[in-house]
Amino acid sequence: MKVSVVVPTWNEADNIEPCITSVLSDDSRHGVAEVIVSDGGSQDKTVAIVEAMHDNLVRAIQSPPGRGVQLADGADAATGQMLLFLHADNRLPSDWWTQIEHANWPAWGGFHQRIDHPAWRYRLLEWGNAWRGRGRSNLFGDQAIFVHRALYDRVGGFERVALMEDVMLSASLRKHHSATLLPGPLHVDARRWLKRGVVRQTLLNWRIQRAFSNGASPDQLRQIYDA
Repeated sequence: MKVSVVVPTWNEADNIEPCITSVLSDDSRHGVAEVIVSDGGSQDKTVAIVEAMHDNLVRAIQSPPGRGVQLADGADAATGQMLLFLHADNRLPSDWWTQIEHANWPAWGGFHQRIDHPAWRYRLLEWGNAWRGRGRSNLFGDQAIFVHRALYDRVGGFERVALMEDVMLSASLRKHHSATLLPGPLHVDARRWLKRGVVRQTLLNWRIQRAFSNGASPDQLRQIYDA
């Protein structure tokens, strides 16, 4: 079976080429059906960089902005029997395909993370995210969620929402199968935590999840996130 990799982008000129390169490593290229960059209207050179790669496995599509919308549009355009959703500032391990293959094609899951910062607090974040994924089958988008196409379609795919599309998809998928967490490591840019600070960003994430559990809409959650 082949994997379609979907990368949502908005002004990711600095990240998109190394992201795609990580997908198409020598160890994994044979397992890739395509890499679809679902761009939400970048004003930098993101799309031009993708087009300049001149790789028949790589293509860019245009989508209305919003990660849930872009992921859904990318999945709609994909042809592979398995889908993998990758953030532009993430890097897959060179043997990511082999890890999936040796896992006997699990229904869905993600990867252990390695946040690219040496501080000990980031190791705690990695541990907590792995526990959430393994223990609760609740994966976030920066864990490179992969899922069989048939199961993705069965649950209705990504909601076309402003925020929490990854949590909503996980909630639908775990009703059918528990998540599989592969060893990775998936390298994750620390920019999100560096911008707000580890504690502040983590507390914000918890606040958003609590508000979501209490019935807040994705648009209300976006207002909390952008505040």
